[in-house]
Amino acid sequence: MNEGIQLPTIVVVGDQSSGKSSVLESLAGISLPRGQGICTRVPLIMKLQHQPSDETELSLEYLGKEIETDEVNVARAINDATEEIAGNAKGISNIPLTLIVKKNGVPDLTMVDLPGITRVPVQGQPENIYEQISNIIMEYIRPEETIILNVLSATVDFPTCESIRMSQRVDKTGERTLAVVTKSDKAPEGLREKVTADDVHIGLGYVCVRNRIGDETYEEARIEEANLFNNHPLLCKIDKSMVGVPVLAQKLVQIQATIISKCLPEIVKKINDKLNSNVQELGSMPKHLSSITEAMTAFMQIVGSAKESLRKILVRGEFDEFPDEKEMHGTARLAEMLNKYAEQLQNKRVEFESKENFLMDEIGVLQETKGIGLPNFLPRTAFLTILQRKVKEVSDAPIDFVSNVWDYIEKVVVSVLTHHSANYPQLQSSNRRAASNLIERMKEKSLDRVMELTEMEKLTDYTCNPDYLAEWNQLMAGQNAFITIMNDRWATPKITIHAFGEIEVGHLREYPNAVRQNAFDMKMRITAYWNIVLRRLVDVTALHLQFSVHNLVNKEMESELVKEMMDPYGGGLERLLEEPPSVSNKRNRLKKSIKLLKESKDVLAKITDRISVDGAITYY
Repeated sequence: MNEGIQLPTIVVVGDQSSGKSSVLESLAGISLPRGQGICTRVPLIMKLQHQPSDETELSLEYLGKEIETDEVNVARAINDATEEIAGNAKGISNIPLTLIVKKNGVPDLTMVDLPGITRVPVQGQPENIYEQISNIIMEYIRPEETIILNVLSATVDFPTCESIRMSQRVDKTGERTLAVVTKSDKAPEGLREKVTADDVHIGLGYVCVRNRIGDETYEEARIEEANLFNNHPLLCKIDKSMVGVPVLAQKLVQIQATIISKCLPEIVKKINDKLNSNVQELGSMPKHLSSITEAMTAFMQIVGSAKESLRKILVRGEFDEFPDEKEMHGTARLAEMLNKYAEQLQNKRVEFESKENFLMDEIGVLQETKGIGLPNFLPRTAFLTILQRKVKEVSDAPIDFVSNVWDYIEKVVVSVLTHHSANYPQLQSSNRRAASNLIERMKEKSLDRVMELTEMEKLTDYTCNPDYLAEWNQLMAGQNAFITIMNDRWATPKITIHAFGEIEVGHLREYPNAVRQNAFDMKMRITAYWNIVLRRLVDVTALHLQFSVHNLVNKEMESELVKEMMDPYGGGLERLLEEPPSVSNKRNRLKKSIKLLKESKDVLAKITDRISVDGAITYY
């Protein structure tokens, strides 16, 4: 059960003072805690094991401890352990206490004794004591593999017993419920009829017993019990297969053997599956490093595997390591960011090519930059003035784009490093610090690069791209139509120009023809050149970032991680030799689990052999 595998279990339930502890004492041949109120305050798992020698061995297991005791002190030891688990008041706890009894003559049984059911809390008990006890009982009796040993007092009506009601909730047909009737000597009248009529559907039958009284030894109690059921005028009429502690023990052994035989294949399968899973998990855990050489080897393996993952994610566009995490599909996300950036710049272009107040900006700039000189020459200062305005308007976009890209790259790099160093948590903080510092420096370089790029675009106008002249010529093809409309005051003041569409130009007729033509020429030149500038802002930034990412993955990251690891103030490789408590605890837990599961396999193998040879497990 500790390993999440439900094993066949005999669970003992009963109302308070029904005689549960006395029944268990009779089966185990030892004294259990007695007293007023709830004696059993925690689940008591009793493992009875017959051994040929006359020496009795008793031990308690709880809260990770194992304590040896003896028959004289076992009751006190159980009380002490119960107080340590549940406190020294009268409350209860769901933390189990295991009592192992190795003794000659006891049946090979494992039973769980649960707190007796009470509805009225006494002083020192919580108000919801009934609900607490009920929850514990239901947790233990609900599994289909559980056999319910319902302890009933002969002095009460069975249908009124709370334990009967609880067992019927999970076992309506009673096919896995066995009833033990105590205090038979105190209420013999009508007992035979009660256990034969079976008004409460006890599928596995009834066994009537007489518990030990006073200072009787267990041997004396069995003799008195036999005399009672053989000689009492009423009780002697009950079938002998339904009376006596030896009969109860034999029935429990047979029932346990039957249920184990039935569940054994599935239990073995679950144990094997769990064992294989734990062995595999233990094998996947990092090797406990014991030397600087081993630590360096492990560290370089982490760096190497992280580099390969980042090459896949950020360079080659492969995402087999993170198929369902779209944020880790690096090249696709970077392409999306680049497309969004390019679209943002194009939207700015559309804003600049507004149809309203057509050519007014150009006319204004030309008037302010004119000087003494030949007519019909476009002053370069005017062109640069307009260009600088346009570049300034978009200068924030490359900065924002580069910042967003490096922020995303940092998330990917940190995520990959964390993934590959998961087995060494002591490395993760230094890896994150190294990655953040490196990317911050590379981000600053990229920001300097794009700011330099925008400054260069402001400084001068140049391109050898033939698209500039081709676009300018296409735009200038509408100049003659523009001049004609400007000179014909009766013509409709609208014109359709390539890349602009239909434009209102009536407001330009008040300006001289030379001014209009120069402004038109200037507008078309800046429009053709602006397309080149926008493409250059996208292309150069994209190439720079690709180059930077390539350097990050293939050169910079490894040297930064090694530098951080070798930092004398960071603990160096010695940190890898210090296994974190979480990893150490997990390793120990898996080893303990594997040991327990292997022992369980051996026990089940022996049980299988005994069942196949004897047909059942015998009661000694």
